[in-house]
Amino acid sequence: MPRTIRITRSHKLATAVLVAAGSVTAIAATGGQSDAQPAAAKTSIAAEKVAGVSTAKEAAAKKAAQETAAKKAAADAAAAKKAVAERKAAAEKAVADRKAEAKKSAEKARSEKQAANRSTERKAVAAPKQYKNNLDGWIRESLDIMKKKKIPGSYEGLHRNIMRESSGNPNAVNDWDVNAQNGIPSKGLLQVIQPTFDAYHVNGTPKKLTDPVANITAAANYAADKYGSIDNVDSAY
Repeated sequence: MPRTIRITRSHKLATAVLVAAGSVTAIAATGGQSDAQPAAAKTSIAAEKVAGVSTAKEAAAKKAAQETAAKKAAADAAAAKKAVAERKAAAEKAVADRKAEAKKSAEKARSEKQAANRSTERKAVAAPKQYKNNLDGWIRESLDIMKKKKIPGSYEGLHRNIMRESSGNPNAVNDWDVNAQNGIPSKGLLQVIQPTFDAYHVNGTPKKLTDPVANITAAANYAADKYGSIDNVDSAY
């Protein structure tokens, strides 16, 4: 037969104490959990903030490094461009200097040439060609004048006719022919009468019938008009 357990007042009090203790423990446990959760949350938030700050700093540092690299690249590019421009300018200056030097040299050479030409001209004016004062000199001077005036004739043609007409005497006078009888005797190396001399006188020579060069050039000018050249004359003309 089952034993009957009698619950006394003491038992009830003990039970109540235990229940109360369990409740307190439960409450304490619950309260502990409740306090731990906010602390963990705060720790997590703080960690996230630290991580965020670190990431921001890294990003800023990376951006700064990129900007520094970009500035350096730009500076290097500018320096390279400047160097190229300086080399180009130097090359252009060198070309310009060479051209200027060449021009200066050409101008100097031209100036020296002009000075030499002027000197030659002055010498030519100061020292005209000299001819001997004899038959050879008179013929050669006459030929130079005839060449300038485009009057034909050669040394041989002049010399041959002079020797026949006057034997080389510039003062020879024919006082016996018809011209002499008419008062206009033939005179000079090539025996020219005054009217013929006046009509065929060559400018630049003396206006004197018996002047050797004036007489020769006037006679050659007359012969060129009448016979084509003094070289074509072989007798009295």
